[in-house]
Amino acid sequence: MSVVVEALRLPLSQDLSGFVGLLRHLRVPCRVSVEGDQQVLRVPDAAVEQVRELYARYPDGGAVPVAEPPRRRGGFIAALRASPLTAVVLIVTLLTALITQLGDNFATIRWLNFVDFRIDGEYAYFATLEQTLAAGQWWRLLTPMFVHFGILHLAMNGMWFWELGRRIEARQRAWMLLALTVLFGLVSNFAQYLFGGPGIFGGLSGVLYGLLGHCWLFQRFAPNAAYRLPPGVVGLMLVWLVICLSGVIDVLSFGTLAIANAAHVGGLVAGCATGVVGGLLARSRR
Repeated sequence: MSVVVEALRLPLSQDLSGFVGLLRHLRVPCRVSVEGDQQVLRVPDAAVEQVRELYARYPDGGAVPVAEPPRRRGGFIAALRASPLTAVVLIVTLLTALITQLGDNFATIRWLNFVDFRIDGEYAYFATLEQTLAAGQWWRLLTPMFVHFGILHLAMNGMWFWELGRRIEARQRAWMLLALTVLFGLVSNFAQYLFGGPGIFGGLSGVLYGLLGHCWLFQRFAPNAAYRLPPGVVGLMLVWLVICLSGVIDVLSFGTLAIANAAHVGGLVAGCATGVVGGLLARSRR
């Protein structure tokens, strides 16, 4: 009768998901447990040496396609069906872009902005948040995230939401993606209003920085293939955030392009917080 024994003992920072997937692909029984600040892989005693040799050669699982979810046939439509909530958010964003004419239709944007406003000649007059909420217009707390200004703004944000939203929907279900999207939308919109003052702003950027921070730190505490972002992605996004905060973009665009920096920072901070909490909970369940 086989006895299950310890084969590997590694730090928590080491992502074992790919290697465990390889073992399952090879039908090798295995179990991973967390002991202190280490993770322990146990296998039947008869397979210990082979498993250690396999890990020495293929610590990430090698070339066997087990780390990523299997590709579904049917192309783009099948991908939409596999990630329905991600698709719904993007469809609403696209419809909003059509209705608002990518930021040119202020008569429509007025009803989606964080606070109400009216334009008189060359001046815009904004209501306060208290006046807006007293009028029962609570939808404004979220709707700015669907408003985009220009095709590049829409394309970049749509692409990143498709990439990050699908990961969270696959790993933590649609209800978690919905909760995170609402949370990051509220936090980023409030942050932009509080630090930037009344104004016209919008876009999914704040939500995206929240999703990025969530995946980044969740992966740190509970390594998982679904949240393993391509190398350099987090660094690139953080560098872009610093560049925006420095004011360089405002100078280069001669003031014609305003970046909602407070929304970005607010979303990122909220996402890092949920990533830490979610990662620690996932690790404790392991």
